[in-house]
Amino acid sequence: MISDKKQLLLITNKQSMVDCVQEGVSMHFELTQANSLHIGFNIALNLLPDVILLDYSSFRSGRNFKNIANFKSNHFLTKAWLIVYAEDRFRAEAESRFRKVVDEFVYSPTMEALCGKIIKMVYANRSLSNFWKDAFMGMFNLISKPVLLLDQNEIIAMNDAFKQSFRVKNTKGLKLTDFVKCENVQKVKDSLRNFARGKHIKAATKTTLLLRNEKLRNARINFSKLNKNFGHQFVMFIDFVEKNEEINDNIGTSSEEVENCFRQNSQLTEFKFTNREKEIIELLIKGYKTKDISEALFISPKTIEKHRSNIIKRTNSDTILESIIYAISHDLIDYQKVQ
Repeated sequence: MISDKKQLLLITNKQSMVDCVQEGVSMHFELTQANSLHIGFNIALNLLPDVILLDYSSFRSGRNFKNIANFKSNHFLTKAWLIVYAEDRFRAEAESRFRKVVDEFVYSPTMEALCGKIIKMVYANRSLSNFWKDAFMGMFNLISKPVLLLDQNEIIAMNDAFKQSFRVKNTKGLKLTDFVKCENVQKVKDSLRNFARGKHIKAATKTTLLLRNEKLRNARINFSKLNKNFGHQFVMFIDFVEKNEEINDNIGTSSEEVENCFRQNSQLTEFKFTNREKEIIELLIKGYKTKDISEALFISPKTIEKHRSNIIKRTNSDTILESIIYAISHDLIDYQKVQ
């Protein structure tokens, strides 16, 4: 699931402070550290943290500390809570220089007290992550094309257009692989896992998707990571009108691995059981046990169990009963023959 933790950017060159803050806020924040203001500013633009905590003593003598104003002059960071941590003896100096651009000054508490203050502060105010999340979700259902929010294969949210296109009523527990042909389930899972681990930001390709009424539709799909630091979280757009390609292919970096996987999904031949798998399924329907099947087909019980395992895996089922139901409902065996 998408993490509910807030984002804290700590700018300091003191490892001891990093360790103390990490220990104090780990239950509530994902901590990112930068050892200079320049690096911290670039990280902030990508991370969009809820809190930016500056250690005044780390940069007090440096010329670039005046660049602290940049954090509040950027439109995307105006909602971030900017805190300066300083020793009490620097109170007058720090406030005279940065009172207009800093949201909060914190002087000389213990690290435990500092962490407690930060946690209380961000939950008492409108945080940046909630601001952008609310803004995005507010537009989510206005998008006329099907859109998904994914945590790798797990569907976190779907817009109304997706529910309507794919005839979805119960949204709980659905996965992206529920909408691809069963022989490609494992390949899709592996590709999304590799995409999450890789450096690429987006993937765009054409594929075939399986609607809930068992119809297949060709589509152009676009994946984009929501955040560099949480690569397993994607937004996925689906366009059933292939010539209407609104996503700019020149923006970001593409993952060819994911694109090729979904192209193969649209090109693979229709799913079929092997003759041996059909024989085993037909005997299972008749009520045969493993020992009975072994005697009827002259193969070992161990081999039969291996076939059962393969049938379950290939149909993306949890039990052999689910696989049998899938085989019957998709006309993959001659049910009249076994009656």
